[in-house]
Amino acid sequence: MTFDSRLDALARKNPVRTQGMNRRQFLAAAAAAATAACSPGEDKAREIALLTWDAYADPRLLNLWRQQTGGSIRYEIHVSDPTSVNRLRAGETAVWDFVNLNNPWARKQLWPAGLIRDLPRERFEPLYAEMFEKFAPPYHWAMSEDGEHLLGVVQRFETFDFVVNSDVISPALAKDEGWDIFNNPDFKDRYGILAYEDWNVMDICMGAGIHPFRDKSEDDYAAFERTARQWIQNAKLITTDFAQLNLAIINGEIDAYFTGGTYSISSARLEGISNLYAVTPNSGPADGKGGINWIELNSAVANPNPADETLDFLEWITKPEPAYIIANGNGNLQPVSQMSQPEVLSRFTPEQLDALQWDEFQERIANAVEYDIVPGYDRLYDIYSAAIRERS
Repeated sequence: MTFDSRLDALARKNPVRTQGMNRRQFLAAAAAAATAACSPGEDKAREIALLTWDAYADPRLLNLWRQQTGGSIRYEIHVSDPTSVNRLRAGETAVWDFVNLNNPWARKQLWPAGLIRDLPRERFEPLYAEMFEKFAPPYHWAMSEDGEHLLGVVQRFETFDFVVNSDVISPALAKDEGWDIFNNPDFKDRYGILAYEDWNVMDICMGAGIHPFRDKSEDDYAAFERTARQWIQNAKLITTDFAQLNLAIINGEIDAYFTGGTYSISSARLEGISNLYAVTPNSGPADGKGGINWIELNSAVANPNPADETLDFLEWITKPEPAYIIANGNGNLQPVSQMSQPEVLSRFTPEQLDALQWDEFQERIANAVEYDIVPGYDRLYDIYSAAIRERS
């Protein structure tokens, strides 16, 4: 296999991407899932249905569950967090048992709408004591607004900011300069954009000096528009394929891209391409922080016919062997909260930890604000979309 084709073959599914599906695709997927849920002769008590990001659909995980419990799993991989929330709102709570979404959705939308069920705190809170200190119980995003109900189990989490070619741009300089790198007119045609739209909106807020998760003023919207137009016009290329952006860095076409992070480069770094480097700025406009930390929460759907195995699965995935598989799900390396345990961390090779830039992981998390729903997103997205149309 050639060097380029090896890169091109690296895993592409992103846990935070937001490409959409059209109405026909949506209805077909929903119908297929509903048909599977009601298949004649199926033993519901021995199967659970996952609406999830790709790590939880790794064949090794499904096989291990089957071997250790005798149970079976079916799944569908998300198109986006908001789309899956809307599917549950539309009645698919009867289809799914388990949902895996980024952190704000359970607390702010799923639980208030009665779309997920709470977990027995005496059974699941001890799992949080085995995670990084950041998640010490009661962890904000895992709890209902009133602090009474535990809504899920935290597992994968990371920052997702930008990537540089460390042979050209010093990582230390990139961390200090932060998003202002892309504000520099001399950087025109030296960077690309990974077109994950909601993340691009958040990045542009950061570059415009705006806290993405706070209410916006008219001055904020004006600053966002100026920054969006400049960043989009000055980009060398815009694509939804991070393998293409990694290749562009390797081939010297660009020196950086946003949005990016260990998710988009760790598989390439594992192949020895160590000059692809994930950067989380040292500071920025989000409570003084320059990065964004996404956190996935695994929850039990409020299925009217709940499967007892759902809670077993939620606990089982935190055990060392399943947690390690999930951290390597479908070939994409991402940290999991259980890596605070020596028994889990020791399963990672030095090469894997280097690919994850593990020595800087705590620094990245400390310099990042936690992902949230963006106030004014629709207006910001319209501005962003108009800037994309102007470019083309």
